Amino acid sequence: MSLPPSGQQFSIAHGALRAVVVEVGGGIREFRVGERDVLEPYAVGAMSDGGRGAALIPWPNRLADGTYRFDGVEHQLPVTEPAQHTAIHGLLRWRPWRATDLRQDEVTMRTTLHPRKGFPFYLDIAIRYALSDAGLTVTTTATNLGDTAAPYGCGHHPYLSPGDGPIDAATLQFDAATLIVTDPDRQLPIGTEPVAGSAFDFGTPRRLGELTIDHPFTDLSRDTDGRAWVRLRGADEATAELWLDDSYPVLQLFTGDTLAPEHRRTGLAAEPMTCPPNAFRSGDHLIRLTPGGSVTAQWGARLTRP
Repeated sequence: MSLPPSGQQFSIAHGALRAVVVEVGGGIREFRVGERDVLEPYAVGAMSDGGRGAALIPWPNRLADGTYRFDGVEHQLPVTEPAQHTAIHGLLRWRPWRATDLRQDEVTMRTTLHPRKGFPFYLDIAIRYALSDAGLTVTTTATNLGDTAAPYGCGHHPYLSPGDGPIDAATLQFDAATLIVTDPDRQLPIGTEPVAGSAFDFGTPRRLGELTIDHPFTDLSRDTDGRAWVRLRGADEATAELWLDDSYPVLQLFTGDTLAPEHRRTGLAAEPMTCPPNAFRSGDHLIRLTPGGSVTAQWGARLTRP
């Protein structure tokens, strides 16, 4: 039997919680509670579309022209989004990862990012997916195996599910103080604006409607555990919730309006990011990973009902 496009499938479970993690890209293909999706899945016979479930490493979002300077050296990465002339979402989305520590309720996906043209650095990446009574927890750790410092950023690309029907009828709640404004042609940062009073002010839960969102937000409101939250309540009154720890200062939301017709506005991408778009060039929240150093970031998801 031939393997599916996303490679080997690794299923984990805890009570009514089920998740499937995949070999290609080390991402998550589905997460549900009973028959209700928490993260919008993609079919086992399909490739991940729109970044669905992907890990975005060693940079999330877009990098202008694929070029950057680090420690005085210019680097050129492949331009993977030709229309915007940007390099998007890192280098590991289509690479095979290996599963380690596979247990009933958790699995760790691991890969090595060897030095290559445009990114001559040596990283070990491990992503642990774990299910518990608290829901899904995703822990990403990068370790610099090389003898020079490396630039690093991390993101993930899950889509919150509204259950049946489009996201238009869902109620959205998230609390951020600052919108990172991007130019309409290349979606690269050009400034910031306050969120309060704008069309993107969802500090108080309200219906999403037909609003188009494809923007990064920062200065996120956090609970006493340092977590920021995004909540999407569907017509069934169940709420898909995503949290991100303070290692992720930026949250990208995307309503999926530019996806293939069958996937437009069927889920809300809620992308934890350790840095904003174009960080390899701007240096904004870019992590300088020293030789032998490691950095860890964590996000998670759960389903709540009335």
